[in-house]
Amino acid sequence: MAVKDNAIAKPDISFKLEVAILLALFSLRVINALSVQTFFQPDEYFQSLEPAWRIAFGEQSGAWITWEWREQLRSSLHPMLFAAAYRTADGLAKQFRVDHDARTALLLAAPKILQAVIAAAGDFFTWQIARRLYGSQSRTSFAALALTVFSPWQFFCSVRTFSNSSEAALTAVALAYWPWHWFLQPSEGHLNSVKKTPSKRDVDAEAKEMVQQFKSFLEHGDSVRSNGATKDDSKDVAALPASPPGLYLSLTAAALACILRPTNLIIWATISVSLLVRYGTPQKAVTLAQGGLLCGSAVFIASLGVDRTYYGEWTFPPLNFIYFNVVQAIAGFYGRNRIDYYFTEGLPLLLTTALPFALSGLWESLRPGLDKPGFRGYEERQARLIMAFAVLSTVVAFTLLAHKEVRFVYPLLPILHVLAARPMAAFFDPFPLPRSKVKIGVLALMLTFNVYIAAYASFVHQRGVIDVTDFLRQEQERRLAHSISLSTPSNLTVGFFMPCHSTPWRSHLIRPETKGWALTCEPPLNLSTEERATYEDEADIFYNHPASWIEDNMKDRKSIMRNASPNPASTPSDGTRREWPEYLAFFEHLEPVMNSVLGPTRYEECWRGFNTHWHDDWRRQGDVVVWCMREP
Repeated sequence: MAVKDNAIAKPDISFKLEVAILLALFSLRVINALSVQTFFQPDEYFQSLEPAWRIAFGEQSGAWITWEWREQLRSSLHPMLFAAAYRTADGLAKQFRVDHDARTALLLAAPKILQAVIAAAGDFFTWQIARRLYGSQSRTSFAALALTVFSPWQFFCSVRTFSNSSEAALTAVALAYWPWHWFLQPSEGHLNSVKKTPSKRDVDAEAKEMVQQFKSFLEHGDSVRSNGATKDDSKDVAALPASPPGLYLSLTAAALACILRPTNLIIWATISVSLLVRYGTPQKAVTLAQGGLLCGSAVFIASLGVDRTYYGEWTFPPLNFIYFNVVQAIAGFYGRNRIDYYFTEGLPLLLTTALPFALSGLWESLRPGLDKPGFRGYEERQARLIMAFAVLSTVVAFTLLAHKEVRFVYPLLPILHVLAARPMAAFFDPFPLPRSKVKIGVLALMLTFNVYIAAYASFVHQRGVIDVTDFLRQEQERRLAHSISLSTPSNLTVGFFMPCHSTPWRSHLIRPETKGWALTCEPPLNLSTEERATYEDEADIFYNHPASWIEDNMKDRKSIMRNASPNPASTPSDGTRREWPEYLAFFEHLEPVMNSVLGPTRYEECWRGFNTHWHDDWRRQGDVVVWCMREP
């Protein structure tokens, strides 16, 4: 394994290269984060930015807090980071006395820039994992860097404020610092057994290995050093450090990832158990247990304190998360997927054009063949084997759950890119400019496809639900500007006839003067199995019969008719009906119903924005439309 050879002869050059690449990655992800204009999934806002907004600006700030936070399923560590970004941006706005527009721009940019830092760290440490496996200056390590930089999924998702995005970055950090060489270094007993009189099969295998090493030397010269244990490893065994460098950093990053997403534990349980079973000694087991206890306890105590501050009582969200999502199977309420989802849809979406190389890398890693500590590349092959185990165990574990999403396996992407780098570098040899013109064409086609997919998903598909919040925010700002001079009410009211959480909320509406409501989708908590089978949330009920829902849940339409008197007689109400807002937002698919029900009223279309060319949810098809209530 190349980890022993990363201390190259010119560390200053290596350091400068690392700094240059890190700065380039940060610049790329900042541009990436600020340019993304589309919607992916509600958790990007409602599991991070909305609670962060409430932390930063108080309970009266208008943030939308979903049921997961009321039931204490989520660690507050993640939104605390973005709350700090909001407070910093707000502090800068006050310090420099900027206007409303500039303050709004700062508040919109702050979480994006913070997430860009996290995304750049994920890219950088993916490269570092590859450098440790393949060599600090190897072409294969740069192939891994190219895979993460040009990944459509990374461009589309890494800069979004999902806990999965931070989990993936933390997983890359933990794997980069993981002491592979220390774990894979053979015990003295194992080394002695290797030195026993070999069989004819072993002699033949070692002879082939020597020929392979000689060929590699002729091809690469000094650029490829010994990737495994050598005949001098017997000296290293006696000097096996009690506390390997990087272990505590790795375990701390892994513990943070598990706090954010408890399912990340699957990756680390697989890696730890596999290493101890295959290469373990009592010393290694004790050291890992001590490190895990120390780092895990530190992260646990910090998380416990932060959650105590946020929730106002002692709680441990990861346990609540497992109880609700696994024991009560609440996750299934938000959708059930085919058992083959991750194999036929999840991993292809995650990897796109890198899928063939990732599959090849997995297959190659799972077939290390006859391998011994004395063979060239032993540690690299064994490390790749353990990583492949982690990929398979995680995918299989998630396959057993009813509710599946591609971002659940996102933390595997750094591993998959590292495993894919070897066959990719071999196919496009010499990487990145292969000698074959056909392969140059294939590489150019891959890059073109990746750029197109990233651009379409990030700038086009589902942009209307973001644009509508920009429109409403600008309307509010315009109203505030007029209210100062005319002494008129400045509040803006809006209702969303859309599936729940179809748009961002306070993180994009910004102004607390904007008052709004939207259809909800509370899950069936504490209900029997029979009751769950027939349960429908508010959004389901609305879309079953939109006209009936409006008739039953909104105030009488007489007051908003075009010919209504300025002061209509009040009608009896049970107090639960919603007031008609000044703005109504809905998808184009609902337009015929809205024309039928509200056609004679004072509502008129005042804004329309493109959202999608297609959508797998029929309720979200077409443009986003806004109707405004005109003055009588």
